[in-house]
Amino acid sequence: MAVAPAVRFPVFGLVRLLGLAAAAGILFWAVHFRGGMALSTDEESKLPIFNVHPVLMLIGLVALNGEAILAYKTVPGTKKLKKLVHLALQFLAMLLCLIGLWAVWKFHDERKIDHLYTLHSWLGVTCIIFFGLQLATGFWTFWYPGGSRSGRASLLPWHVFFGIFIYVLAIATSVSGLLEKSIFMQSAKMIGRFSTEAMFMNSLGMLLVLLGALVILAIVTPGPGKVDTYRGSSE
Repeated sequence: MAVAPAVRFPVFGLVRLLGLAAAAGILFWAVHFRGGMALSTDEESKLPIFNVHPVLMLIGLVALNGEAILAYKTVPGTKKLKKLVHLALQFLAMLLCLIGLWAVWKFHDERKIDHLYTLHSWLGVTCIIFFGLQLATGFWTFWYPGGSRSGRASLLPWHVFFGIFIYVLAIATSVSGLLEKSIFMQSAKMIGRFSTEAMFMNSLGMLLVLLGALVILAIVTPGPGKVDTYRGSSE
């Protein structure tokens, strides 16, 4: 039987640090390079409302989702408290995602841009649908009204699998979004191929890949007391 890798460094602290760095990085990009964020637009520039999309999506589906996945290992206290933190972070992530989705849809409508024609958009919609189904199923089964003990035990492995799958999909969607935006801006001569902004976006994408790898490592690594990440969620 395969054994989880032995981790000799503070993986949970590093995950949190990189998650904060990714959130700060996308905020810095939106404000410093792209003119900030706004939920309303003027006639001169509609970019600020678009910038809401990548910021909220990354913070929700990557940073907060990663914290929620690891809550059973990182949050001290009872199993019920861990479950509550996990659920609260997931609900907050979903709220941010819905606002981010609305922002990009509004931006496309105002610019008369077609919807859902890129691979990034297909990945994003798939990710949000799976995330919503995962959240609803988890809430119904593990929180309220709650399934039977056997039902929770049967669903738990699938809940864990889809949680990891959705997180990986979120990383892939975020990286493809950065790539898509960078290519669009280079094609429109808004930035150069080796400009500071282009290199910053590439670096942020690499940071997300590293973050994703460490989150998965943290999931499979035995936590304090050598308990499984989600073991308590079925009880």
